Amino acid sequence: MSGEPFAHPALFYGDPRAYLDGTVRFVRAAPAAEEPVVVAVPGEKPALIRDALGAEREGVRFLDMREAGRNPGRIIPGVLCAFADAQPPGLRTRIIGEPVRAGRGPAEYPACVQYEALINAAFRGREVTVLCPYDTAALHPRALADARTTHPVVIEGAEQRPGAAYDPEGAVARHNRPLPPAPAAGPGVLHARFGAERLSVVRHLAADHGAGLGLAGAALDNLTLVTAEPTTNSVVHGGGRGTLTVWAAGGQVRCEVRGRGRLTDPPAGRRPAAPGRPAAPGRPAAPGRPAAPGRRGGRGLLLVNLLADLVRTRTSPAGRTIRCHLGA
Repeated sequence: MSGEPFAHPALFYGDPRAYLDGTVRFVRAAPAAEEPVVVAVPGEKPALIRDALGAEREGVRFLDMREAGRNPGRIIPGVLCAFADAQPPGLRTRIIGEPVRAGRGPAEYPACVQYEALINAAFRGREVTVLCPYDTAALHPRALADARTTHPVVIEGAEQRPGAAYDPEGAVARHNRPLPPAPAAGPGVLHARFGAERLSVVRHLAADHGAGLGLAGAALDNLTLVTAEPTTNSVVHGGGRGTLTVWAAGGQVRCEVRGRGRLTDPPAGRRPAAPGRPAAPGRPAAPGRPAAPGRRGGRGLLLVNLLADLVRTRTSPAGRTIRCHLGA
């Protein structure tokens, strides 16, 4: 990490005192350097840090990571970059982000590890420090082992050590796992094939099916958009066709798009849109006229990440699968 302005340490803590010692020390180091700070941690922890800071909390922004980071794919563009990009140039930005916590489900966890790994590419060369707390008493040993692969430095108590296991690219690859199979076509399941001529048709099929599964209002609009973007990308970049499946599970509606394209740029969908440009066009092109390459891709997947409660991607020699979870 010598000469690299970006810093990404993991803070290993085993009890509330160690947690506050590490996080409060990190925040208190900022005022002397006039560095802006955001604290994005889950549950009651923003209040704990705020109370421990007392008057020094002035100017610190606090977010509940359960909401801001519900979808791990949203954290880099919607939380970290959104804060860092809004700061005056020349100032180091300090961020506390705690995405990996007890209670994250097995569907969410691989996306969390990939998020932690991709931070290193997203902020390389920038004057930003992102401190990521890990609860050694509550998390599975696997999560702590993964943290050592995604963070170049690990802080434990008064000790700070370079991460001997640091391998963010390997972490992304290891968690590019097969997804549990989507259900076969049947009652309550929409399964449709599409090509350029059926883009509008499958979008309307998804909306009608989502309404039948209980989605309404903004949630139904979100389903329409998270269907439109991956299906259009499959046509433009994935061999011209694909399959769409929509079903209900675990109190959510799930939308899966499979195509023959491959995701060769892992941070795609996690970069903010360029200033003055929307995350992605709000509507797909007319049937038979898919959007031109370059207009979608990463921007379309960014929109999907910003709207969905969880996005899982899987790339294999057979192609790419994008699965979105949406709550009612």
